[in-house]
Parts: sequence; structure tokens; C-alpha cells
Amino acid sequence: MDSALAQTYPNLEIVVSDDASIDATLELIASYKTKTSIPIYIHHHTPNGIGANWNHCVRKANGEYIKFLFQDDVLLPECVALMVAVLEQHQTIALVASKREFIVESSYLNDTSKAWIDTYNDLQCTLDYPVKNAIQVLNRSLFKHQSYFDSPRNKVGEPSTLLFRTSLLDTVGYFREDLKQILDYEFYNRVLKRYSIAIMQEPLVKFRLHGQQATVLNKNNDQTDYVIYDRLMYDDYLWSLNKDMRLYFLKKYNPFVRLVFKGLKRLKRLQWK
Repeated sequence: MDSALAQTYPNLEIVVSDDASIDATLELIASYKTKTSIPIYIHHHTPNGIGANWNHCVRKANGEYIKFLFQDDVLLPECVALMVAVLEQHQTIALVASKREFIVESSYLNDTSKAWIDTYNDLQCTLDYPVKNAIQVLNRSLFKHQSYFDSPRNKVGEPSTLLFRTSLLDTVGYFREDLKQILDYEFYNRVLKRYSIAIMQEPLVKFRLHGQQATVLNKNNDQTDYVIYDRLMYDDYLWSLNKDMRLYFLKKYNPFVRLVFKGLKRLKRLQWK
């Protein structure tokens, strides 16, 4: 809350979607109402998954832009102002994100967390898109990139790192509520089908790592999200992918292609005999 209220961007509202918290969160947020002229709205939500809570929050927003800030994370003072400036200067860019720094709680600093940071510190490290004026612009050609399916799969950033026009939701839709782990980059895929995404090279967000955050708690869940995701890639993005990945998904989901390759394998075995 302190970092949100410290933003240099002058025209703000703060919208809180309370997913039935049982600690002192609501009392803490309410105490800020007497400390600022920035309007603070608290809307209660019946828990129905992460995506449902995100969608509930953005539906309650009144502004032209949406800037997520999760309770674990911190914004640098110029974050909103700098991100809004990018969108106002580039009409073809629909969503802007930034690099981020990590706040690692001492109790969570171990070999596992260090390995996670090494892997996910730079989400665009495998991409060769040029950087101009400290901004890297991603577009739908990302789907054909050789490293598109490599780790890190999220090539944009966690939701606290991004800002987008509210009107974007009218064209690409809201967050999927049937996903638990990958709903953010599934959303980015829908954006990239139509628009560009800007990655600011300056870290404007501090992303907190601790043992009880959703990312950590969800990582041992079943792989249902990724089953859904692969099917989505086949149904909605197949012809945007490079030829190797097109073939992979055709063999996985297209019964005719699968039959052809099964026949070719059988023919090779017969020839070998």
C-alpha cells in the first residue's frame, strides 16, 4: 500500500479485491483511507480461484489503465507513470511490463530459491528481440521463436510487473478462471495474437519470494494447467507456431496425422526386416 500511494502518477484509485481474508488485511487497508486523498475501494469476493479474483478486481476498476499489485510485491515510485507513458507513446503496444528485482525472505533463501532466481531472473534471456530506448517489443512472431516453449515459459512477467489499457479486456477477454498456475501467460498469448507487448528494461517492481506465496504453493499441483495449455496451442495457435512445434502438436492431437506417422513407423520396421 505504501508503494502504491507513493506513485508519482497523479490520477490513481486503489481497488482491493478481498478473497475472504482471515487476517488483519482489511483493517490495515482501511487505516490508509485517512492517510491519503487517493480513493481506496474494498470489494469482497467469494473465493473461486485466482482468476476469478483477478477478474472481480478489474471489473470494479474505473480507470483507463489497470496496474496489478499483489500483496507480496512493491512498486517503485515512477512505475505507473513510466508505464503509462509507454502506452501513450505507442498505440500498437497494448500491454507493458518491466524487469523486476527480488525480495527474498531469509527463511526462504536456500539452494532451491537460488536455483529459481537463476532460472527466472531474466524472463526474456532466450529471446533475440532488439532493445531500443530501453524497451524490448514482443509481437506474435514470438510463437515461432525456437525458445518459445523453453523455460521460462512465461516470457513477459508476473502480473505485478504489468500495466495495460482497460479496453484491452474488451478485445482479448478476461483471465481464464479454470487455470491455477499459468493464467497470466495464457492471457499474454491472447494479447500477442493481436498486439505488441513492451518490456521495459528498468526494474520497476520488486517481486517478493517466500514459502507461502501462490507460486510456491501451486508448483506441486497436478499438471492440469499444462494439459489445457497444450490443447489451446493446438486449437488456437497451431499455424502461428514454427514447423517443428506444429508437427509436434499435430502428432499429439490430430488422429489422421498420428495414423500416418504410425503407418510410416510400421513401414520402416518392415523395410528393416
